[in-house]
Amino acid sequence: MKAFVFPGQGSQFPGMCKDLYDAHKEARELCQAADRLLGFSLTEVMFSGTADDLKQTKVTQPAVFLHSVVAQRLMTIEKPDMVAGHSLGEFSALVACGALRFEDALLLVSARAQAMQAACEANPGTMAAVLGLPDEKVVEICEAQESGVVVAANFNCPGQIVISGETEAIDAACAAMKEAGARRALRLPVGGAFHSPLMAPAAEDLKEAILKTEFHTPFCPIYQNVTAKAEKNPDFIRENLLKQLTAPVRWTQSVQNMIADGATEFYEFGPGDVLKGLIRKINPEVIVG
Repeated sequence: MKAFVFPGQGSQFPGMCKDLYDAHKEARELCQAADRLLGFSLTEVMFSGTADDLKQTKVTQPAVFLHSVVAQRLMTIEKPDMVAGHSLGEFSALVACGALRFEDALLLVSARAQAMQAACEANPGTMAAVLGLPDEKVVEICEAQESGVVVAANFNCPGQIVISGETEAIDAACAAMKEAGARRALRLPVGGAFHSPLMAPAAEDLKEAILKTEFHTPFCPIYQNVTAKAEKNPDFIRENLLKQLTAPVRWTQSVQNMIADGATEFYEFGPGDVLKGLIRKINPEVIVG
């Protein structure tokens, strides 16, 4: 069985998607539609902007989403049997399985980016990567911190977890992780405490947009970040999407559940190939393309 997966924020790079735009009519049509819907030339920044330009809140998330959808639409591989996306990538996955129209998903991604930026300004925080500790130990150390909010935010693969929260609490947790034997525990260059309680204002801001958007029954299940389980009910998909901003990304568990449900081949669509590496670490026996 084939699984399609889609990356999240951080996979962007200058010149992204330009080769697809230049070579394929369908890519040009999707990119031009995105520019019209957003009211500015997203593609100009993607094709000609610098790395710093691509870090603009209103650009980064729509750019990664657009590149991912374009890449998947151009592939000749038959339809997937299941899909998943890492954080932001969940929106690309929802388009790929037919749960969201491209146009609706793009507008939601744009609203999500702006809501997250506002939340970052209201509740400053950061994230840190922790390598070499079991998931349970990382969660235990986070729960033991008394200097502020800190939670396990991304379960990327065994031995690789990202924590998120208030800066002082992150620093204290990193020190405790190292004392517990972590190979590395260091802050990441991010603008906020994503997938933590500090993103609650963003979830509230995005709620109205998500509730107004029409979700369809997908033709194949999507394994959502919040539960890591297969889902096809549009109401549950919408509910999980609302929870996603403050809940952890259970990527390890999602991939494990997809494999348990029959996935033998994984195909990543979008800028970069970070998910391929994570999937190989989760289960080196599956085919990754």
